[in-house]
Amino acid sequence: MKRFTSMLLTLAAIVIFVPAGWATEVCTVKGTVKDENGKPMPNAVVHIQSKESGRTYDFKTNKNGDYFSLGVVCGTYTFSLMNGNLTVLTFNNVPLKSTIENNIEFDLQKEKARGGNVPTEEERKKIEEAQKENAKIKGLNQSLAEAKTAADAKDYAKAVEIMTQATQGDTTHHLLFFKLADYQRLQAANNPDKAAAKPELMQAIDNYKKALDMAKAENPPVKPELLGAYYNNLADAQLKAGLPDDAIQSYQQAATADPTKSATYEFNEGAVLTNTGKVDQAIATFDKVIAADPTKADAYYWKGVNLMGKATLKGNKMEAPPGTEEAFNKYLELAPTGQFADPAKQMLASMGATVETSYGKSKSAKKK
Repeated sequence: MKRFTSMLLTLAAIVIFVPAGWATEVCTVKGTVKDENGKPMPNAVVHIQSKESGRTYDFKTNKNGDYFSLGVVCGTYTFSLMNGNLTVLTFNNVPLKSTIENNIEFDLQKEKARGGNVPTEEERKKIEEAQKENAKIKGLNQSLAEAKTAADAKDYAKAVEIMTQATQGDTTHHLLFFKLADYQRLQAANNPDKAAAKPELMQAIDNYKKALDMAKAENPPVKPELLGAYYNNLADAQLKAGLPDDAIQSYQQAATADPTKSATYEFNEGAVLTNTGKVDQAIATFDKVIAADPTKADAYYWKGVNLMGKATLKGNKMEAPPGTEEAFNKYLELAPTGQFADPAKQMLASMGATVETSYGKSKSAKKK
């Protein structure tokens, strides 16, 4: 008697641990998949998803285009015929019952004859290519975001590493090479070892040029402001690498590419010309800046500085070329408390000129 009781207890324990899911009703599902020509589609995938639980199943067709399963939990499903990641045809709210053999057919020829939206093989390929490209772009955007995060934290080496991997994986997007070049330029600028920074700058220059070549060949053409930015940053790298003549040319190309920002790019060009002693070219360039943006105060100041470089001394008096006094006074009118206000006044005083607080309306000032 004790032995019998023990067996009952053991059996009870086993029953307690039987998974509850075993009591769930299961259904048989089968069907045939045919293409738009009415021929069987082997190796096609039928993807189904439960409306109640969200559970999914995938069935692959055999050489005859048939698929079959015995163990699908009964319920309401969405049936989708897949071609790679592309959904070719979908049936919504399909009931699966245990009392019948659920036969779900996919016949693209009949569906198309009924006016269903069934893409052709060529259309499917194009859609699939577009989906692959979108997936790639999503990955590239993630790389760009990670690199920016690293650069914002001043970890330029990490940003360069991320963008190097991105350009190795995709050689067709100019923005990737532009951002790689940007981070290489910033890495070099923050490198205390100037000798070691030079190769980094040369790599940046090379990648800026790659970005520009791709951007200029793109159809439809890229936006002018993008080309302008590419040339501008290339010029900065060239200048830091000790290539001022190349930088001057790149600034000119930036101004040509994006006339709306020509004042900015030509001002940068004027600064390089000033620093390299090309006085006449600098004056002409600052005149172009002023013509493009008459409110750009610093352009007047640096025009005046370059004009002073052509001044001569007659006796004890400094004689500057025509327009020098006007340039400094125009700066003071536009920026009376600007960073160059005191130097501008000193320049005017050295010429014995009147300092005007409002351009064209002179106030008496002591002459030295």
